[in-house]
Amino acid sequence: MTLLLLAGTAEARELAGELAAHRLPAIATLAGAVAHPAELPIPTHIGGFGGAAGFRDFVTAHGITAVLDATHPFAHHITTRTAAITADLGLPYARLIRPEWQAGEGDQWQIVETPEQAMQAVPNGARLFLATGAKEIATYAPLGTKAQVYCRRVDPAQGFPWPGGEWIIGRGPFDLAGELDLFQSLRITHILCKNAGGTASQAKLTAARQLGLPVIMIARPQEPAGITRLTNVSEALTWVRHTLSAGQTGQTKCN
Repeated sequence: MTLLLLAGTAEARELAGELAAHRLPAIATLAGAVAHPAELPIPTHIGGFGGAAGFRDFVTAHGITAVLDATHPFAHHITTRTAAITADLGLPYARLIRPEWQAGEGDQWQIVETPEQAMQAVPNGARLFLATGAKEIATYAPLGTKAQVYCRRVDPAQGFPWPGGEWIIGRGPFDLAGELDLFQSLRITHILCKNAGGTASQAKLTAARQLGLPVIMIARPQEPAGITRLTNVSEALTWVRHTLSAGQTGQTKCN
């Protein structure tokens, strides 16, 4: 019995550590979006599967008996595809997804549904901290004509796609003091981000509140109906242990 952990989040790293500590059979996968990802303490496949057919082949070749999806809350395509394929194969599937951020007293959030709506909400002449991830920089290309844009990424890169802005190199988690210093030094006037949840990058929202900065917040995409949702690592570990144990019992009975 082997679990496939679709990783890429802080929760996935923590869960991988628990799986290793409890000696539960598991394989992790990382998309390979970062040049030097943090090493996981369980066997790890880095890179995509080559589409739905490649995912099916991987599951079959590695004897996967359950899948836990701990990818980013906005990895909608991966989640939808995985939920459909595991249902078709009759494999247990669960989604580990951290709770959304909630606006509090003093926050100036504008909730939008799409990148297009987000860009429309950015005023002309804004000094914008774009916190949607470097991979999606092309999606927000029109911002270059109306705002001075700054975007953070993990790996260094040559050149910046828009005049006047720059890449900010850094790997989370980020602390409040650092975010306050960054936004003040860049004279940021607006922040655009996704509602990813979690603590690793929440400091930017606290900094925005303290500095009185408006936040344009992209709401999460709707997830597939009927899937098992887990909200923390403890719940996920319980699900894995129960699922693998139940599979082992069923296998023993068949034998």
